[in-house]
Amino acid sequence: MRSIPRILIAGTTSGVGKTTITAGLIASLTARGLRVQPYKCGPDYIDPSYHSLAAGRPCRNLDSWMLPRSAMLEVFSRACQDVDVAVIEGVMGLYDGHGDLDDEGSSAEIARLLNVPVILVADVGKVASSAAAMILGYQQFDPRVRIAGAILNRVGSPSHLRWIQEPLERKVKVPVVGHLPKNAQLHLPERHLGLIPAAESVTLAESLARIRSQVEVTVDVDAILAIARGAGPLRTQDAPCLFPGTDVETRATIAVARDEAFSFYYQDNLDLLTAWGARIVPVSPLRDRGLPPEADGLYIGGGFPELYAADLADNTSFLSSIREAAQRNMPICAECGGLMYLSQGIADKEGHRHELAGLVPGWSIMQRQRVRMGYVTAEVLRDNPLARQGERLRGHEFHWSTLEGQLAAPAYHLEGKDPRPEGHAVGNLLASYVHLHFGAHPETARRFVDACSEWRETGGSKC
Repeated sequence: MRSIPRILIAGTTSGVGKTTITAGLIASLTARGLRVQPYKCGPDYIDPSYHSLAAGRPCRNLDSWMLPRSAMLEVFSRACQDVDVAVIEGVMGLYDGHGDLDDEGSSAEIARLLNVPVILVADVGKVASSAAAMILGYQQFDPRVRIAGAILNRVGSPSHLRWIQEPLERKVKVPVVGHLPKNAQLHLPERHLGLIPAAESVTLAESLARIRSQVEVTVDVDAILAIARGAGPLRTQDAPCLFPGTDVETRATIAVARDEAFSFYYQDNLDLLTAWGARIVPVSPLRDRGLPPEADGLYIGGGFPELYAADLADNTSFLSSIREAAQRNMPICAECGGLMYLSQGIADKEGHRHELAGLVPGWSIMQRQRVRMGYVTAEVLRDNPLARQGERLRGHEFHWSTLEGQLAAPAYHLEGKDPRPEGHAVGNLLASYVHLHFGAHPETARRFVDACSEWRETGGSKC
């Protein structure tokens, strides 16, 4: 057991401003010269991009539904080895989890597992003293969760702040450690999947600077840091369960699509691939002419390919190199936006069709509303570079497109309330809307590197 200064910024509900406040707090602490390790609860790619930029180091995801508890503790503690403080942003409302009857996967569960104090963010734009009653309910709902302070968002005036702060501190005994005034300039821009990723926002540095300035004026950063330093001991794993105990020799090169169109990756997925012997080489389907000649495998994550469909389609040389690699049975894993890129093409909301790789039968058709969002359990139907037939994987879906037609070779059968076949798996090609955290299934990263290494040793084999 050891002590790691840490704090969790949770919200009473979604949309109360916890991402803005978390990013501003991380930027403020980093500006003081502290080494800050950011984390995001739940299956999120966009919020972590802001926190990575603010901290100057990759944000990690903590997910107590997808990851076994031992794995989540390893992911957390491994990234904290050389930092001064860990700042965790919660997901949805404090107690909102995967199930209807419990808080599995919630910010509250992660707070309990990591023994971390919580700063609760509340939108008080339309309440006064009633905010104290609301926060009292959050405090008493589960006494195992330590609500150590509150930050009030959308405060209208000094008197409005006083009407909330006095009853909250006197009756509920929760100190107000900061507030943000009503100010539209502090809002982060959004689009259909949520906030705009840091990779796309050219004005993000200015936005972060503005948010940090406000946090330093109206948030007691010293008080939050003191709460984090009083978090107490953390029980860590005695031995690694995800990462190898000793160094593994580099044995394969994996190209990873990284540009404005593809940026959704769990940092620990990339770290696990590296730890099990992969050399990661970033490539751009938007700008590069083809896969690097040394590539032994390809990993295409999610993102917004629909916004760049015309440019992706115009880069015919890169598409040709992927088709050639697939013909040689190179291991290829594609998630969500990656599946869309490997399909026949993307039909955008205006009905324009942009022809793409054609490795997955059917067109990806953009819809006017969200198609899927939520956790899934997937039974593997065919051996693929990550998993074996009959295994069950936990993952997450979040997409606004559908793959038209019958699935020719589905990768998974999704279980639960909405059972259905999903994805495409043929030979060394795996494409699916399901996002996987490799930490949820310790064998997946090693298997992918194994497949790439074997392909390299054979010089590439025909399908």
